[in-house]
Amino acid sequence: MKSKIQIQSQERTQYLKKIKKQKYLVLFTQILVLVIFLAVWELLARAEIIDSFITSQPSRIWNTLLNLTSNDLLKHIWVTTYETIVGFLLGTFLGIIIAIILWWSEFLSKVLEPYLVVLNSLPKVALRTSNHYMGRSRTPEQLLQWQ
Repeated sequence: MKSKIQIQSQERTQYLKKIKKQKYLVLFTQILVLVIFLAVWELLARAEIIDSFITSQPSRIWNTLLNLTSNDLLKHIWVTTYETIVGFLLGTFLGIIIAIILWWSEFLSKVLEPYLVVLNSLPKVALRTSNHYMGRSRTPEQLLQWQ
């Protein structure tokens, strides 16, 4: 009876070590490229070779991120993530319910087919609300709860 642990050949072991080494080399190189890119960007911005007003600087971006983090950024990220997940789940649930209804009713499916084809052909950007209404769906009481 064979044991569950099978002995690997020496070639297989060397191959796996080579693959692991290559994986670490790729990761190291990726990190090195990122660090060099950020350093060159910072140096060019400090030397005013590139306009830091347009491209900013990594150090200024980092300082702004730290400042925003201390000013309730994480709370706003949480709210946005929560609303995105709820919207996704609600849209998925309603889509499944509508699909089941259309699958069960051949008559309703034929009646709604041209409208669904037109709706599907619209650019998805056209279906969103305009920027004018962004954030106005909440009541003042709900807005005060988040502050």
